[in-house]
This record gives sequence, structure tokens and C-alpha cells, in this order.
Amino acid sequence: MPTDASKPQYGDIAGKIIGATFEVHRSLGNGSPEVIYRRALSYEMRRAGLAFENESSQGIFYRNLPRPISTRRADFVAEGTALVELKVVGILGHVHWAQVLDYLRAYEPEVGLLVSPGSTSMTFGRFVL
Repeated sequence: MPTDASKPQYGDIAGKIIGATFEVHRSLGNGSPEVIYRRALSYEMRRAGLAFENESSQGIFYRNLPRPISTRRADFVAEGTALVELKVVGILGHVHWAQVLDYLRAYEPEVGLLVSPGSTSMTFGRFVL
């Protein structure tokens, strides 16, 4: 499948997002509420030149029902190809990984990132389906 050479590839986008999360972690350290990290990450992603949607909603469809039964909300969708889920926890657990995998199936981005800038060490995972 040909690619548009002017469109950044998801690896470049993921690298910028991860760099932005490290900057947030360097500046804020650990212990802040998630909303503070989310706002700081929004600022850093703008500085990195990334277009993104904050708290992007997606319908949850069940079987053949014509309308969604609920919605899910990803923290960020950057450049239409990278989904970012932010967690402020000491250790990323199976439930967090499962949430990102669920979001990947629903949003169908090229890459999903699970980041935790609020722990003692910056933690992240990258997913590609």
C-alpha cells in the first residue's frame, strides 16, 4: 500500500509523544493528579507540532444494535494515527493494558501508547495491532 510521503509515520509521531511525556515527567515529577499531567501533555504535544484530539469519544456497539450502548473516551488521538492513554499509577497493570487494547480495536489507530508520567520513573508501553 503506498503511503503519503508528506504524512508523518506513526513511529515519528509515537516518538514525539513519548518525548513529550518524558518532558512532562521531568518538569512535574510524580504525585500530581491525572488532569495536571493531561494538560501538561497537551501543551508539550502542541510544542512538538502534533495535531491531536483530547478526550476523543467513540461509540460502543453491541451485537447488531443500531445505536451505541455507551461510549469510551481515549485521552488523546494524535495525528489521527496514534492513541494515547494516560494513567497516573505506580505500576501499570493488566487492566490498563487491556483498556488500551480495547481502544485499539475501537479506534483502529496505527499505534497505541499507554503512558504513566506520574510514577517515580516514567513508564510507557507501545501497542500495534
